[in-house]
Amino acid sequence: MRLPLLRLGFSLLVLCLTAVLRAVELDLSTATIPDLQAAMEKGTLTSEKLMQLYLARIAAYDQQGPKLNAVIVLSKDPLAEARALDAERKAGKVRGPLHGIPILVKDVFDVAGLPTAGGFKPMAASFPARDGFVVHQLRAAGAIVFGKLNQSDWFGIAPRAGSTLAGQVHNPYDLTRIPGSSSSGTAASVASWFCTAGLGSDTGGSVQTPAADTNLYSIAATRGTISRTGQICSSTTTERAGPICRNMTDLAVMLTAMVGFDAEDLVTAQSIGRLPAEPYTAFLKKDGLKGARIGVIRALFRGGPRFAEGHRLAAQALERLKDAGAVLVDPTDLDFDLIAALGEASLGNFERKFAHNWYLSRLPADAPIHSVDEMIAKAPDIVSSSVRQAAKVVSLDHNPEYLARLKKQEMIRNALVALMDKHHLDALVYPYKTSPAAKIVGSDTGRDPEETAAGNANTSANTGLPALVLPAGLTKEGLPIGLQFLARPWAEPTLITLGYAYEQASPPRQPPALVPALPGETL
Repeated sequence: MRLPLLRLGFSLLVLCLTAVLRAVELDLSTATIPDLQAAMEKGTLTSEKLMQLYLARIAAYDQQGPKLNAVIVLSKDPLAEARALDAERKAGKVRGPLHGIPILVKDVFDVAGLPTAGGFKPMAASFPARDGFVVHQLRAAGAIVFGKLNQSDWFGIAPRAGSTLAGQVHNPYDLTRIPGSSSSGTAASVASWFCTAGLGSDTGGSVQTPAADTNLYSIAATRGTISRTGQICSSTTTERAGPICRNMTDLAVMLTAMVGFDAEDLVTAQSIGRLPAEPYTAFLKKDGLKGARIGVIRALFRGGPRFAEGHRLAAQALERLKDAGAVLVDPTDLDFDLIAALGEASLGNFERKFAHNWYLSRLPADAPIHSVDEMIAKAPDIVSSSVRQAAKVVSLDHNPEYLARLKKQEMIRNALVALMDKHHLDALVYPYKTSPAAKIVGSDTGRDPEETAAGNANTSANTGLPALVLPAGLTKEGLPIGLQFLARPWAEPTLITLGYAYEQASPPRQPPALVPALPGETL
């Protein structure tokens, strides 16, 4: 009897050791911010080591290997920044869940010590006087903002999802396609885990589309939730900053650090008294879909064989919602043509000049450009037609078309909220896009009209309602398709709850095969 008992004891020991090893194993591609913090607390990881791992990936895959071309510039000594935060931790000071976490941001956000060009080559030497509001918030929370990312050019004639400053950004799932626009570099970098999380900006879907096209999570929060100070904008109404992440947990951590009142951007006064007192991570609930009532907007499912794969993945996602306990009200539609109305509510170039000048006029005296007129005068050959057209708008005060579009936005927003009220819904759901990322075509005017028509980017952008994009899965060709939840104003906690429960009920996110793990990434 003794030998079988010894064997049993040995087997139990092996099982225990295996469990322990699995418990401490950390995969850089899937680790959440809490996972990284736990490893740093245990001493098995440092911020410096984490930064080294990300810098190695950037070196291997951005300008070499698949050449994603996502990164424009890195800070002077990111490892020194990481060591300083490691020293703070060792001294007993941990600022919060973002302490020592490396973040990359789109080239529209001011980062002290780095140029902000919006991808526009004539502004390559435009240095801000200080951090923008959101960057300041992230740094104060302990994040390391260590570089700027390529994007759709904010001012110039450039490839789609690329810039006059740095060229074309490539999708890590298919190098012949864009990683969405305009936060293209942010999406490519986060999908390829060049950083823990990224920051993008959204005028008409520019945080949401890149996330959908690269199998990521993003949120466009209610208008007024996040300040735009120190951010190049194209709209005074619809512009929003937003996090792009590989999981819902990181998204909740990022959003917590980004929100709040800013006296320099008074649109944020709307958020006073409407933001939760607790961090958004408090709303990460595995059973958050049980009993949730979600309306399916069938009007936003585009028709035709071209979109069959997108419809298939969306249908599977809806089944996962039901399996997790959600009650789907299907269909839930309005009594007017929503797609046509959203088109009539787009603000186009009406606000562009005023939004651009809001940023440019506040730059230091030695900045190369301080207004749209100066930009056109100094770089007449590369300024885009949209900027030129916007420069002709004299005033918005009594512009009948502009005022009609604002009124249309209000009408659609009220109708969608009333629809949720009527059916007692927590949120609405639909495919964010019913086709994958667009092919690279070489110019900003060569867009595929069918691909553009497949998207529902302006549902949130033109209403200001909060919206969450989540992965719906990959097509048979291995290309990502996104799903979107839309909720009432200030219902970000609801979106976090629904999105996290959806993530738990879904297959694990598949990273792009073109940027595999490097040695040392599993700790």
